[in-house]
Amino acid sequence: MKKTVALVGMMGAGKTAVGKALAARLGVPFLDSDGEIEKAAAMSIAEIFERYGEPFFRRRETEVIARLLEDERAILSTGGGAFLSEANRALISERGVSVWLKADLDLLWNRVKHKSTRPLLRSDDPRATLAAFVEAREPLYAQAAIVVEAEPRLSVEAMAEKVIGALRAHGGILVEEEET
Repeated sequence: MKKTVALVGMMGAGKTAVGKALAARLGVPFLDSDGEIEKAAAMSIAEIFERYGEPFFRRRETEVIARLLEDERAILSTGGGAFLSEANRALISERGVSVWLKADLDLLWNRVKHKSTRPLLRSDDPRATLAAFVEAREPLYAQAAIVVEAEPRLSVEAMAEKVIGALRAHGGILVEEEET
């Protein structure tokens, strides 16, 4: 790969699962910005939000994304809110390529409704909260260089292949010998 591929999109869009499969398929490292933040803080994202608040978390997120984009070429899974930051969008655009894994509300809800690790969904009506996030965030995700529609019937591996197809179509990202 000539650039790091940053997967962006809503929680539940498949950034981690598809990212791991994509990294394995392309023979490059898989990086997870949320995982790196948790490692550095020695606590979960939910604990960081609870203890320090979202603004603190977002500042750390930008620092981690900048650091990860300096390292070797990789597949980078970003947190659902990462691409909302103008600074993060600029960093990713400058040093990598953004791929929005676009998923509809029903698919997202089916994937996140039983997870307790989503601090932003801790509300009286988490589905309505998720719907509001989708509506507010989609215009920013739409600024990604590449958009790949998530399909519920596709396996993780098939979605990874769909992303590879989109990267090939975009051009200038994959080195031909790494595609085989």
